Amino acid sequence: MTDAPHWTLRLNELAERSDVPGAVLGIWADGEEILACSGVLSAATGVETTPCSLFQVGSITKLWTATMIMQLIEEHRLSLDATVSDVLPGTRISAADIGGRVTIRHLLSHTSGLDGDLFNDTGRGDDCVRRYVDELATAASVFPPGATYSYCNSGFVLAGRVIEALDGRPWEESLRDRLIGPLLLTSTVTLPEEAILHRAATGHEHGDPVHIWGLPRSLGPAGTITGSAHDLLVFARLHLDGGLTAEGKRLLGPDTVATMQRRQAAIPLFTEQDASAGLGWRRSRWHGRLVIGHDGGTIGQTSFLRIVPDARVAVCLLTNSYQGQVLYQNLFPEVFASFGITMPPPPEPLGSGVPAADVTHLAGRYERTARRYDISVAGGTLRATAMTTSSLAALTGPRPDEVALLPADDTGRNFLCRSRETEPWMPASFGELGDGTRYLFASGRIAPRIG
Repeated sequence: MTDAPHWTLRLNELAERSDVPGAVLGIWADGEEILACSGVLSAATGVETTPCSLFQVGSITKLWTATMIMQLIEEHRLSLDATVSDVLPGTRISAADIGGRVTIRHLLSHTSGLDGDLFNDTGRGDDCVRRYVDELATAASVFPPGATYSYCNSGFVLAGRVIEALDGRPWEESLRDRLIGPLLLTSTVTLPEEAILHRAATGHEHGDPVHIWGLPRSLGPAGTITGSAHDLLVFARLHLDGGLTAEGKRLLGPDTVATMQRRQAAIPLFTEQDASAGLGWRRSRWHGRLVIGHDGGTIGQTSFLRIVPDARVAVCLLTNSYQGQVLYQNLFPEVFASFGITMPPPPEPLGSGVPAADVTHLAGRYERTARRYDISVAGGTLRATAMTTSSLAALTGPRPDEVALLPADDTGRNFLCRSRETEPWMPASFGELGDGTRYLFASGRIAPRIG
């Protein structure tokens, strides 16, 4: 296995090229752990990144929440087919009151239909998750539960509230008791006053530190874990080792671990082979080989976790920049190639010689909670003007962006876009729900056409 000095050199070279101020790469393979670091935790302070530095892992937190839900199921206190109304009686979910139809399985596989990018700050008290869930009474429902996939942060806050209700304590306390403690983790926290006791990263945008450090506590079950690469690899090994800790303590049964990794719902993502949701996990195949993982993004920080179960290889990358995706695409193919694992090449738009499809019927406004897209046609090319809205805009600003949507194939439905030439191509596709509503699928979420 290539050693730490090699990966430290490559990480520093590629991070500088990718405009990422600081990063930590973690690798677990062949019974060994390798950690490499680069840059600084904050461009304002110049504090250097170390292998034990803490970064916000964002939505990778969802894997921890899903693991605790599965522990409750093994304890016979919950089932995947229990509804929200069964577990949280009296809780109203969306204006359509879908709590009696949304199951735990729907929450963990992003198939609830809830328009779920609400970033409401409901305070710092131990009741903040409950108060957040109370505010879902007026949330929109985009499609019937189980009909399709659309990434849903609110669904995982709901799952966290289920844990609170059954354990009788805040989500963070269950996290410490069920996972952090038994895994002997010393660098995994959820609150800023805990993170400041460690060497913690600050997010950046285009090289400059952001002005808000992290997400509200109310989003905890969906995305507030801050931790080190080592701790994240220890968690990954729990799922590689069939639910056993390194010390031999069983936290999940092997059948439960396997169930979490099984396909629950297809993800309408044309850029990946067999893109699908497990229970918490994102699944795809690299040249037929199953890969599970998750990405995370907070305010100026991005993180990545990929596991190839049959090779028993786990790799994570923690960065303090929105540009982390660029570093991921430059670095991970090299890392996995060192273990004989080939990542698929990134997507590219069709060449100019391919006849253009008529795209005028795709024009219009598409909107979901937290994001609005105005699609227009200019010179036969689709263009999208995107704007962050609602409570997320209060955290990140409106972040307006205008991009060209270039055909990815000849279907007239699948496109690729990017804001800058240095960034990777991102997929966007158009489809139709069962009731005939047209939608744009971008950033893993369905945005219905509203005009």
